[in-house]
Amino acid sequence: MDNSNTTHLKREVLVSLIQAFINQEMGNLRELPFKMRPKHGEAPYRCCIYKERAILRQRTIAGLGMSIESDDEMTSLNDYAKAAMERKEPEKEILTVVDAACKGCVPSRVYVTELCQGCVARPCVSTCKFGAIQIKDGRSVIDGEKCKNCGMCMQVCPYSAIVKIKVPCEDACPVGAIHKNEMGHAVIDFDKCISCGACVGACPFAAVHEKSEIIDILKEMKAGKKVVAMVAPAVVGQLPVSLNKIAQALVDSGFSEVFEVAQGADTTARTEAEDFKERMESGAEFMTTSCCAAYNELVDKHIPEMAPFRSETRTPMHYTAKFVKEQYPDAVTVFIGPCVAKRKEAQKDEYTDYVMNFEEMGALFVALNIEVANCEDYQFANEASKEGRNFAITGGVAESVKVALKDFPELYPTCVNGLNPKSVRDLKNWAKKGQCPEGNLVEIMACEGGCVAGSACLNSKRITTKKIQAYAGESKCINDLPEIEPKSAK
Repeated sequence: MDNSNTTHLKREVLVSLIQAFINQEMGNLRELPFKMRPKHGEAPYRCCIYKERAILRQRTIAGLGMSIESDDEMTSLNDYAKAAMERKEPEKEILTVVDAACKGCVPSRVYVTELCQGCVARPCVSTCKFGAIQIKDGRSVIDGEKCKNCGMCMQVCPYSAIVKIKVPCEDACPVGAIHKNEMGHAVIDFDKCISCGACVGACPFAAVHEKSEIIDILKEMKAGKKVVAMVAPAVVGQLPVSLNKIAQALVDSGFSEVFEVAQGADTTARTEAEDFKERMESGAEFMTTSCCAAYNELVDKHIPEMAPFRSETRTPMHYTAKFVKEQYPDAVTVFIGPCVAKRKEAQKDEYTDYVMNFEEMGALFVALNIEVANCEDYQFANEASKEGRNFAITGGVAESVKVALKDFPELYPTCVNGLNPKSVRDLKNWAKKGQCPEGNLVEIMACEGGCVAGSACLNSKRITTKKIQAYAGESKCINDLPEIEPKSAK
């Protein structure tokens, strides 16, 4: 697992919440921050235990699936726990900001450091188109009112004396959906937010938080329902054990059965291949993939003109959940993956009930004292292909479509490897012109490197990528596997 402090903090709260549920102590949740940071204990991360308790309280609210923005600071955690136990479905907005943890970073700006030598050439002054740089007392000075943060002066400075002070969450957001309020704390504009999770992964204080659905899932298990786990391909490599052991650990945690979402990826690949072929034969210039939930949100909210070029194929999560529901109509389906946007997609998907991220999965194992390495090997009912298992890696989706199409020489794949302001601008231009200069099948991955770089991943994308490639390399080609028929696992 990732041993970073931010991951540890989130897991610490989640483990405590899960244990409180299992031990039927949700009515005493008010005491949780005090138990986690006792009076004479240490404050490992902040100035004092009182600050840490305040942050832990808000993290608990997020862990219960509630919004911190609406907290009046007087409502007891017991009341939040009661509301979580009584609710019928998760809240609509899937992110919240732990403002007690937010550092209140200084505004993002371009800044001249002490390295400035006041050189005679003064390329920074001549380069600036906005007249924002002057020489005062032998050094360059930037007028913040005139500066547009274009960064041109940074590029031409021979001493690298000009830097940009970044706000991690704002800098990571590809659509400008996060900003500061009058208190200097981060605020999310949900009308713009595409749920990509970039801000979640970027904040070094873990102040941007997913609203967990772990209590909802545990309630379904406690009610005796058949709760089915659907594990994303990126799960391979998250823990130093095989996928089969992770699947068995999930069964030992209370899930009735486990399905690989990679088998849904096979359906996506086959369907997308047919969609692409039909479009090319009808004269379309290009088609984008449609399996990235954050990209779909981007198109719906920011680039509606791209909609005609986006494949109508549904995501691997959708097809897997549909398959499960066809086999077990009364089952509760839980997607397990690294992606924030899947929570938003699940709210719209008719077959997916809940989402659990990898951090929550790890916390569940810890809370239940499950040693994953000691678990038996779970036997999946159906086999997924090499191509389906590679969906989690940039290039994997386009490659799967190419293989599923077999001999189709008119396919020229390209990848948008990570959504950022530049790639968003490119997509807008392609949609406006109706042409993609890079190719005719455009794979879109919101996270650079693919799903292996999702904000809830437990391992580095480098290690996870290698593990997935090795696992997929042992699998059959998609063209050598039949369409999946419902069949029970053991």
